[in-house]
This record gives sequence, C-alpha cells and structure tokens, in this order.
Amino acid sequence: MLNGKRIFVVMPSYNAAKTIAATVGDVPRDIVDEIVLVDDGSSDETVALAVELGLTTFRHDRNFGYGRNQKTCYREALGRGADIVIMVHPDYQYSPNLIVPMAGMIAYGEYDVVIGSRILGKGALAGGMPLYKYFSNRFLTLFQNILLNFKLSEYHTGFRAFTREVLETLPLDANSDDFLFDNQMLAQAVHFGCRIGEISTPARYFTEASSINFARSVKYGIGVLWTSLKFRLHRMGLLEAEIFAGSADRLLGDYYREIAKIEESSTESVTSSN
Repeated sequence: MLNGKRIFVVMPSYNAAKTIAATVGDVPRDIVDEIVLVDDGSSDETVALAVELGLTTFRHDRNFGYGRNQKTCYREALGRGADIVIMVHPDYQYSPNLIVPMAGMIAYGEYDVVIGSRILGKGALAGGMPLYKYFSNRFLTLFQNILLNFKLSEYHTGFRAFTREVLETLPLDANSDDFLFDNQMLAQAVHFGCRIGEISTPARYFTEASSINFARSVKYGIGVLWTSLKFRLHRMGLLEAEIFAGSADRLLGDYYREIAKIEESSTESVTSSN
C-alpha cells in the first residue's frame, strides 16, 4: 500500500516457468499488496510455480492470447480491491524495481497512467532490442503521435500502471485478444483524456524473454497503423469505432478458473469423504 492505495501487480503469463521466480523475487512486497498471475494455457510449469510462490493464480481453459490475458488480469485485480494495478511481464524483461516510482506517480495523484519507456535514455538498444524492432518502434510512435495529437516516447512497452478508475472506464473488452491490445489501450487512454506519464526503464533481451517473431511484428505494426487511423476518423466523426465509443459488451468469466480455489475445494472434498 502507498498513500492509502492498494497496489496490485498483475502478470499475464505464458510458458514463463524459467523466469517467473526471478521476476517475483524483485517485486517490492513492502508496497505491493497482492500479485495476480493469469496463465494463458501454458505447457510448462508456470502454474505450479506460481502457486508455490504464493501468487493468486488463474488459468485460462486454453490459449486465448495476450490481450485476453490482460482482460482477465485487470478484472480479477479490480474484483479483489486494487486501487492501482501495475502490469509486469513475468519473463524478467522489465525491472520490477521500478514498481515503486511508477506506483508513486499515481498514488500521489500526478498521473492516471504511467508507462515504463524503453526509448527514454538508452534502455532499448543497450538491453539488446533488435534494430528492426527499434526502428519500427520509432516510426510507429511518430505516426501515432501525429494522428493522436499526443506525445509519448513509445506506445509499445509492456510495463504499465493504471488507476482503478482508468481500468473501469476504458472499454477494454472491445480490444483485441492479441498483442494489439497494448496499443489500443494506450490509444483509448489518450482518447478519454487520461493523464499519462513516462519513466525510463531498462529492458533485457535474452533467450527466455518473450518476444513475438517477425511475421507477428508485421501484423502488429499494421494493427497499430489502423488503430491510429480509427482514432483520427472517430474524432472527426467519420467512423464509429467501438474501441473509442465508451462502452463494450462485458466478457463472461467462464473461460478461466482460480487454481487455488480448485485445490482448496478438492482438499475439502477429500476431507469430507474421510
């Protein structure tokens, strides 16, 4: 807790068994009230390790995608009483040590959204970001800054913090279930007038760190361009874009389950039968 605000960390996870312990180990538990991990149908030991580490753990019935994973993360964090929610990838690419300043920027009322930018400073290239991703990032960011009439150093980081009010306001269920979700969410934050701050963050690129391949990067880039165009056309009244309309049909929560509760129920059943 910080300044009376309950702080939750959410971890959208997929095959993160090799890095989850290191990531969780760096989370500042003196201010973080709870860590919620949502597994998107991993084939490794991610779920078992998450339970062993004492995380509040949910598992999708199958692999739905990174965007759907975040939708579940935010729903469960809000349902458990979070005032500030910080997304941290469990692949150890971003430093959990920066949770404290990011949370502080929100807890003391300066911003509604804070992103950890790899572009501010020398975080991206120094950390090993491939050159094609770096230059694509810069081009797409320039394009979006022009069409959104805003200024961010990047729109593509996966290290983000939000107030409860932002997560309750943005029509997140209208967004993609894939990687484009991240970009759509920031475009929505701009559209709805959220105060967005940035903090320079280092990023680590190594074998175990998750990263989309070239083909999916191209698909993502095209999606970013279309999201920017939809934003501008929606603002001009030439297109009614659902992601900027202020409402969306809520997803039913029937596609995932909480692991701990299942295990507790099983234990109770065994105890009762004995």
